Amino acid sequence: MRACLFDLDGVLTSTASVHAAAWKEAFDEFLHEHDASAAPFDIDRDYPAYVDGKPRRDGVRDFLASRGIELPEGADDDAPDAHTVSGIGNRKQGLLLEVVKRDGVQPYPGAVRFLEAARDAGLRRAVVSSSENCQAFVEAAGIEDLLEVRVDGVSVREQGLHGKPAPDTFLAAAQELGVPAAQAAVFEDALAGVEAGRAGHFGFVVGVDRAHQADALKEHGASVVVNDIGDLL
Repeated sequence: MRACLFDLDGVLTSTASVHAAAWKEAFDEFLHEHDASAAPFDIDRDYPAYVDGKPRRDGVRDFLASRGIELPEGADDDAPDAHTVSGIGNRKQGLLLEVVKRDGVQPYPGAVRFLEAARDAGLRRAVVSSSENCQAFVEAAGIEDLLEVRVDGVSVREQGLHGKPAPDTFLAAAQELGVPAAQAAVFEDALAGVEAGRAGHFGFVVGVDRAHQADALKEHGASVVVNDIGDLL
């Protein structure tokens, strides 16, 4: 392997749970307004199945589709209380930033050790995230100098890439690093992410089991599953 391509939330930083909580609050508010009898968003079931690892609007669409709900797309600047795909996404974004502003962003110690070891071994390193907050989170976590390339939700929007589970973002990162997919390893905690690694025919796909779903990670394409990437050292 010549390069490591890391997802951010749940792999390098402990922000996946913050994303999940923000999604739950945003969806539960919408569901109650849409149908007071609707079952709430289930973090353990709905988050990994429909939202985790995907671009924001894709997550909104996929979860709503699971409930038989279809909404207009809306516009980027829709109000957080708008019953549109963009509105719900903006509601989640506002909730997320409130929590991050209050609590900050913490990298996993094992991830920092792995990034440092990869750098020292001469391996190329990229962060590949569906989040449009990726750059701010990387900076807040203090790991920006350990990563050479960033492909994120902003890249998806600006370059017209397909988000995970399509392999586009990982392939774009490998290309920017100048490394063939077969010589790069993907590190992911989301089912959509390991699917993307498999679809892109990467040399190795490491599943990081933060949500007690080791079997599902393997079924979706992980070559190996660990609890933390520091375990690989």
